[in-house]
Amino acid sequence: FQVMPGQTVGIIGRNGSGKSTALKLMTRILRPSNGRILVRGRVSALLELGAGFHEDLSGRDNIYLNGAILGLDKELITAQYNKIVEFSELGDFINMPVKHYSSGMYMRLGFSVAIHMNPDVLIVDEILAVGDQAFQTKCLDRIHSMKQDGITIVIVTHDLHIVRQLCTHLIWLEQGDIRAVGPTNEVANLYEASSQEASSRQLVTEAGSFSRHGSQEIEITAVRFLDADNKEAQVFKTGDAMTIEMVYMAHEAIPAPEFGVAIYRHDGVHINGPNTKLANASIGLVEGQGIVQYQIASLPLLPARYEVTAAIYDGRYPKAYDHHKQAYSFRVTPGGNKELYGLLEIPANWQWIPSKSPDNL
Repeated sequence: FQVMPGQTVGIIGRNGSGKSTALKLMTRILRPSNGRILVRGRVSALLELGAGFHEDLSGRDNIYLNGAILGLDKELITAQYNKIVEFSELGDFINMPVKHYSSGMYMRLGFSVAIHMNPDVLIVDEILAVGDQAFQTKCLDRIHSMKQDGITIVIVTHDLHIVRQLCTHLIWLEQGDIRAVGPTNEVANLYEASSQEASSRQLVTEAGSFSRHGSQEIEITAVRFLDADNKEAQVFKTGDAMTIEMVYMAHEAIPAPEFGVAIYRHDGVHINGPNTKLANASIGLVEGQGIVQYQIASLPLLPARYEVTAAIYDGRYPKAYDHHKQAYSFRVTPGGNKELYGLLEIPANWQWIPSKSPDNL
């Protein structure tokens, strides 16, 4: 593949697909066993934590060491020194041996050095995931500025949200081979579709065993998640239509059973617990096989993995016929809306009312 001058290229793929190896080849840390790599211009890289640092030297000494490795003379490094320290926010810690640095401090110093060495090409690995949110945002803002200045950028990340923000093109690697290469949205959509398919297979596999209790005069024989086309699915987007379908078998005539579900986020947060009794849904005498559906016109859940309890109870007495505790899973992925953080999308509007005078306030 080629990365052209001025492009911001993201490399995506599952763990072990060869992303970091590709970056190490570009930066000449590794030599290719065959083929060749041609790089034009000065390359500045932020790869593994501590890469290029000597742990017994101070942060200050490592700034000069890194600059020398990149071919800069002492005067040029000195000219950038104060900017590097200021951006890193390390203060007096810059005079401490880096072997005493935390992972976040390593990242601060490494990124600051990389962006201030006047690179023609900036290469950044997933390392930006280390450190506090405020500094990560500061780093992304600087990458945006470098992109606007025409600096070529190659970045590896698992965060497709960042990829869509930053990158003009993507390379999708799988087991060392290029699966797709092209404009960001085109490749990101292909990668998401493949990831969703893999997630569906995983969720089906994970649903093999669960906690179950009840007298079982009426049993739950299957639970399915259906999309807007009534096709079975395990992966949805916020705002999608979703139906939870419960198939039952009544081994004898059961008067007015109560069907219910409960949805939990993967960390155990209980989202809701609707049932037919609370909804005043009329269910009379049931016998033999049948289906009950819980239909959601627009799924309000934000991206996460969710677990579902399905249950049938006696509608008159506190008696469980069949209770499958958190036995079924589905996943909500980004793309249905622009919200990513929290639990629910709440239908709402923003309105700006400009202040014309103190009387308006």
